[in-house]
Amino acid sequence: MRQLTGLDAQFLAMENGRIHGHVGLLAICDPSTAPGGVLDARVVKAMIAERIHLLPPFRWRLVRVPFDLDHPYWIEDPDFDLDYHVRDAALPPPGDMKALGDMVAREAARELDRSRPLWELQIVHGLPDGKVALLTKTHHAAVDGMSGAEILSVLLDLDAGGRDVEPPTEERVTQQPPSELAMTARGLLHLPLHPLRGLRALPSVLPALDAVPPVRNLPLVGKISRVYTRTARIAGHVLPVPEGELLDTPEVKAPRTPYNHPIGPHRRFSFGTLSLDTVKAVKRAHGVTVNDVVMCLCAGAVRAQLAELGQLPAEPMVAMVPLSVRTPEEFGTFGNKISMMVVPIPTDVPDPVERLQVMHGTMTVAKDRYEALPASLLSDVTQFIPPAVFSRATRGMHSLSASRGLAPSLNLVISNVPGSPFPLYCGGARLETAFPISVLFEGVALNITVMSYLDHLDFGVIADRQTEGDVWVLLEHLHRELATLADTVGGTAEAAPQTPAKRSATG
Repeated sequence: MRQLTGLDAQFLAMENGRIHGHVGLLAICDPSTAPGGVLDARVVKAMIAERIHLLPPFRWRLVRVPFDLDHPYWIEDPDFDLDYHVRDAALPPPGDMKALGDMVAREAARELDRSRPLWELQIVHGLPDGKVALLTKTHHAAVDGMSGAEILSVLLDLDAGGRDVEPPTEERVTQQPPSELAMTARGLLHLPLHPLRGLRALPSVLPALDAVPPVRNLPLVGKISRVYTRTARIAGHVLPVPEGELLDTPEVKAPRTPYNHPIGPHRRFSFGTLSLDTVKAVKRAHGVTVNDVVMCLCAGAVRAQLAELGQLPAEPMVAMVPLSVRTPEEFGTFGNKISMMVVPIPTDVPDPVERLQVMHGTMTVAKDRYEALPASLLSDVTQFIPPAVFSRATRGMHSLSASRGLAPSLNLVISNVPGSPFPLYCGGARLETAFPISVLFEGVALNITVMSYLDHLDFGVIADRQTEGDVWVLLEHLHRELATLADTVGGTAEAAPQTPAKRSATG
């Protein structure tokens, strides 16, 4: 058995029927390159069956410790049924991108069955031009961005002809789930260790507590961090986080926006592609990074949308940027090895070039401060909560941070995931685009995640369904922002696509 870490378990604990802890990918493939021009569940299941020994999380099933005395465990599912996890689906005619986005939104709002391994893969037919979509859904408790990329590297090939896969060197051993009595005994045995873990984490967590969403804006959190830091320094202790070098400072306050409200059970999803070559041209001309340009595009897009709604705050908005802290030695271990930066984004700056330079300066400072934080910060924070009350405490903390009586801890999530610069294939079908599907947190109703692939950036935008503003119009603003920046360097960007509503109106 393999026990979930506190950080892994947090993605389970946050689920409440409205908040969901799974992530996914919408990959559009061209089956014309596949044998017989076919990509369907039969082909994908045969490929996964051949490689299942290389995909440990695909076989993991949760086992709960009675009374939540300890965090859950993963076991090898003795009743693993590949047919349940991989299936064909189809869009109703005419199969446009709006219908595909609606399908993704419905799937994103449906929780995974915890009595089975926490993943699903649908092969969606009925797209324009004979294309086929792969729609994946995997629980964040099992994988983060980097370990999810490891799974994709097993499922996808660099050649349409596939590859030879080494058979397993050991016979797969399954086990029946342990009895409740055995799990209770295991939980009681570990019970005395929990306060010790909390005490060990104390020196690294308290100085940086006000850098951790969603607790950073809760009452007294900032004061606790500052008092602890000063007391420790007076006592002559060397802190893991230098004073004054925290990622977040008290002045980084998020304004209230239409993206900050309690999350409902339903979602909206849109997706689109921008030219990576154009982004790189802007990067070179202005002396910034690709990520600076991506962050600036997102800031400009949400600025434009909120201005149209008449709800643009005067202060800069605040975004959480997830980061991987997985070391090369930890590849293949799966689970979550993540940290984050919380940074202001210049939604208050009207000029796009000035906005890019402000974004570059902000990210430079944020990265310097991030280096001062312990890589294990998010994991260490979870050590303070006893497993018996972990789920209630997690949900309560998120609900409190989303309270309208408090300033929000952040406004949105922006994530940039590196992808392959080489063409990839699934069952022989060429992968054309790969749009990430991420999670929403209580009180943070917008997530923009981008993945690079070949010469383009693939954006996936997910929002709570009751959030003001059209997620497809937000995609249009992203295109316009890049076109505007491209004009400043004499470059070109592809024209912003029409929204699905406009396409249907114009035929």
